[in-house]
Amino acid sequence: MSEKPIHRNGRGLFIGVLLGAILGAVLGGYFGNRLIVAIICAAVLGAAMYRINPGPK
Repeated sequence: MSEKPIHRNGRGLFIGVLLGAILGAVLGGYFGNRLIVAIICAAVLGAAMYRINPGPK
C-alpha cells in the first residue's frame, strides 16, 4: 500500500472551505450574489489549503 502524500491533508481542506465560504460571503455582498461567490471562494481556498498546508509531520 502506498503512503499518503505529505503535501496533502484533510484538515487543511476543511479549514480552507470554512474560511473560503466566510470570505466569499463577505465579498459576495460587494458583487451582489453572496451564494455563488461563497461557493467559488470555498472551492478555490479549500483546494489551495488541501494542497499547500502541510500540517504536522
